[in-house]
Amino acid sequence: MLGAGAWGSTLAGLAQENEHQVAVWSRCSEIGLKTIVHNADLVISAISMKGVREVIAEVRSSLSPETIVVTATKGLDSASGTAIALPLLPSQLWQFACPNHAVTVLSGPNLSQEIAQGLPAASVVASADTQAAEQVQAVLSSSRFRVYTNSDSLGVELGGALKNVIAIAVGACDGLQLGTNAKAALVTRGLAEMIRIGTYWGAKAETFYGLSGLGDLLATCNSALSRNYQVGYGLAHGQNLSEVLAQIKGTAEGVNTTQVLVQLAHQQTISVPISALVSQLLQGKITPQAAVAALMLRDSRPEG
Repeated sequence: MLGAGAWGSTLAGLAQENEHQVAVWSRCSEIGLKTIVHNADLVISAISMKGVREVIAEVRSSLSPETIVVTATKGLDSASGTAIALPLLPSQLWQFACPNHAVTVLSGPNLSQEIAQGLPAASVVASADTQAAEQVQAVLSSSRFRVYTNSDSLGVELGGALKNVIAIAVGACDGLQLGTNAKAALVTRGLAEMIRIGTYWGAKAETFYGLSGLGDLLATCNSALSRNYQVGYGLAHGQNLSEVLAQIKGTAEGVNTTQVLVQLAHQQTISVPISALVSQLLQGKITPQAAVAALMLRDSRPEG
């Protein structure tokens, strides 16, 4: 297990409950990365997006030939810059560096605190390698954590990353006390935006109606446990981004994801009105109230 944060620790606990031998690595570990991954059947990466490239560079030569990589990171790679052909998602970074290994994606409506408390949850493991996905499914599945498989790893991974951007917007909506109608509209139009982006990049539209898309979106947009929701909520209460992030435990991946997404959407002329306004909000270029007004005053158009 790479990453000893809330999510990494929770996943390690699920595997241990199924009587698997688990070694956990963090930046505070006395044991080195190469030692941790040596001879591992499964390497689960639950580190923040900013650390993915560095960790891959260190472990890639130490993986056993049969090791399956599971990425549980939800974000976009800012280091890809404007080179669209380069990997943007965590699984693509792993696959690019480890072309002979099976790489899988784990994503879903999984608030780690609830799972750690023993509450029931479901998730999705996706890969083009069906056998690898089923192996990961067997390792993590239990009576309280149901794991499904999916072959659309791109859609599953994008769903987990993009919903964080919408969660920031919904947090701001709740922070402004705009009501249930506004929140429902924002979540629904946010899902449409996620599907528009995902299908443009080659994902299947139906994947976004599953656990890793709509499911994760609903969980993240309806819980104060969500760090990305907390970002929007704090901004709506007059705090600046630095103040909000200083109060949050862990990484709010949606902050970085928003900037990368908006840049790529602009380059590829994809309409992302909600994400674009979230980007301006995070940069302090617009107030939450002005962002709401901008959405409400957009040109009339058919739903779609």
